[in-house]
Amino acid sequence: MSIPQSGGGPIESFDQLADYMASGEKPKERWRIGTEHEKFGWLTDSRAPLPYTGERSIQTLFDALADRYGWQKLREGEVVVGLERNGANISLEPGGQLELSGAPLTSIGEVEAELRNHLDEVRSIADPLGIRFMGIGAPPEWSHAEMPVMPKGATG
Repeated sequence: MSIPQSGGGPIESFDQLADYMASGEKPKERWRIGTEHEKFGWLTDSRAPLPYTGERSIQTLFDALADRYGWQKLREGEVVVGLERNGANISLEPGGQLELSGAPLTSIGEVEAELRNHLDEVRSIADPLGIRFMGIGAPPEWSHAEMPVMPKGATG
């Protein structure tokens, strides 16, 4: 999930930049790795983007992930806009992308296992519904007009 950033004005020297970077250092024992994995959903029979509501939708996926795998729903008002479990989040992004923001983990092996588990959970629900996902940064062929409008941000 994106977090609003605040700045401290322009950096005017190398030393100022170095000091700023050093201020964010953590001791090695607190180093962590996290995943951000965004994916567009689409309907296999029509190749249309995955809508937010309906029998085959993001809402259906969120409900099933919560019911079957213990994710907790995150809401804006009454609208479910994401899920949370064990320090990880699945968020709803513009255009209907789902993003896994993984938990802070200590090894790349743990990150791989978390991502594989996430993709397996999503696939177990999506495949029987005729839904697939593409882990790409932009939709391959949909026009702006075809992209579904997401309810995120509409209520708060």
